[in-house]
Amino acid sequence: MADTTITKVDSRHSPKGPDGEKYLAFGTHVSMRMWENEQPGEQKEAVSRPYETVGYVLAGRAELHLEGQMVLLEPGNSWVVPQGAQHTYKILEAFSAVEATTPPAQVHGRDK
Repeated sequence: MADTTITKVDSRHSPKGPDGEKYLAFGTHVSMRMWENEQPGEQKEAVSRPYETVGYVLAGRAELHLEGQMVLLEPGNSWVVPQGAQHTYKILEAFSAVEATTPPAQVHGRDK
């Protein structure tokens, strides 16, 4: 029998991660998080994660630095960070975006 469960997450009550991201809905194969009103600052060190990320820009602008490339992210743009790729973001103006990751990571210990 197929799983017929529906999960709804109200982002007003979502737990926050160590970098201020809000954890949204997650399933067996994918999870979501939201970054809201991230402010410009210093570019962080590049990291590599054990999951693939796709994202969509809601507002603002940022640079995605990925494996020696740079892509400007603006409202309406979407992007992919492959699993294991070295990357970092530089926020240029107040930035909001939604990301989905696969495989999903749970709220606690997700970014370790």
